[in-house]
Amino acid sequence: MSEAHVRPDRFEAFHDMIVSAVREFPGLHPGLVDHEVLIAPPDSLVYVSRWRSEADLAAYAGQDWRTRPVVLPGEEDYLLAPLRVRHFTSAPLASRR
Repeated sequence: MSEAHVRPDRFEAFHDMIVSAVREFPGLHPGLVDHEVLIAPPDSLVYVSRWRSEADLAAYAGQDWRTRPVVLPGEEDYLLAPLRVRHFTSAPLASRR
């Protein structure tokens, strides 16, 4: 997931740009299983992507995928702070016995 802290006066424009940019990602990037954009106006937008494997994610995001977010051209013009990237793995909800 990557979290953007957006200039409130540019939030709607940033949201539109991100949705337009990522809409076709599943067809363009093998291994991208699912993705979504989560918003918390007036200044927070999170892009969540789910990948089949770390190798698929690395093929898209590059060798520094754990620490360096993928930034779209011009994205920094909308942000209050640098994009933050975090990675999670799925943990089953069933009880451990």
